[in-house]
Amino acid sequence: MKLLSSFVSLAILVGTVVARPPHQQSSAAPTPTSPASASLTSSAAPASGTAAALSCSGDVTKFTYFGVNESGAEFGNLNIPGVYQTDYIFPAPSSIDYFVGQGFNFFRVPFLMERLTPPATGITGAFNADYLALLTETVEYITSKGAFVAPEPHNFMIYNGSTLSSPSDFSTFWVNLANQFKSNDHVIFDLMNEPHDIAAATVKDMMQAAIDGIRSTGATQLILVEGTSWTGAWTWTTSGNSDAFATISDSLNNTAIQMHQYLDSDGSGTSETCVSSTIGAERLAAATAWLQQTGLKGFLGEMGAGSNDACISAVYGALCSMQQAGGVWIGFSYWAAGPWWGDYFQSIEPPSGPSVAQILPQALMPFV
Repeated sequence: MKLLSSFVSLAILVGTVVARPPHQQSSAAPTPTSPASASLTSSAAPASGTAAALSCSGDVTKFTYFGVNESGAEFGNLNIPGVYQTDYIFPAPSSIDYFVGQGFNFFRVPFLMERLTPPATGITGAFNADYLALLTETVEYITSKGAFVAPEPHNFMIYNGSTLSSPSDFSTFWVNLANQFKSNDHVIFDLMNEPHDIAAATVKDMMQAAIDGIRSTGATQLILVEGTSWTGAWTWTTSGNSDAFATISDSLNNTAIQMHQYLDSDGSGTSETCVSSTIGAERLAAATAWLQQTGLKGFLGEMGAGSNDACISAVYGALCSMQQAGGVWIGFSYWAAGPWWGDYFQSIEPPSGPSVAQILPQALMPFV
């Protein structure tokens, strides 16, 4: 998710604002070791409400991973290292429990690299023990519930104000982090949130180095890579990502391409107004075709929208199109839960985030 939305909401709470423009979206992912998806014929219908007429029929493949982003540990990014529970927060166990109770089995947990690996020593340096302990506590709580968790550096390929450019350093960071979690088979490695303003080939080289480094540790878990141009689905085939990532490789064939997609006019996810009730499926179509052509697997790591008829239909339509695509999409996570969102229109934090009342039962639950 674009930083603007995150930190404008946070500014209301802790007075920290980041001046970054909302991003323009684009989109793209290989297979988990033990996929649980199975092809079936069904007609999924929303539980109730204004979208009651929606249906998703035909030959559909359920997602292996389905869940939410749990945002908060990346908040307050102008305050480094920041103060826990003042500048940033980790997910509430009650939120994890709620979604597990709904049948969700995946949580994407953003964090800041500058807090985990302080600028004094850089991304190849030792981890900050306190921040690592908080991250580890969240990871272990989620996996103790039988769910999967993807800790992800929410840095946009930017560290301490500069764009990361060394594949070797990036690999070292991921070797170090993989060594922390390689014994937990419910941890997924999400390599970097939404790189932008970098050549797709450069991003692919960074991602490839990290994949190779992770595998060198003996870690076998699923890896998620992201592309340039905010890893948007709707521009995946026009941003250079489709050419660059067609050759991504993994010795275990257990890497998927994560894309993000928002449904407002500029694809930034900053407006409650969706372009149309069909824009979700439309913006995923080219990326889906690319996944089918390449044989790679996709994971839609972020999508969020307003709680209105058009947006509910658009989110539902996007998820339906993914499940109708022959199994190329292995997972989905909604943006976003997290304890500090307040009345942010895309908040799905229980019990009363704006997306809980309608988006959750009508657009998401039919696909669990």
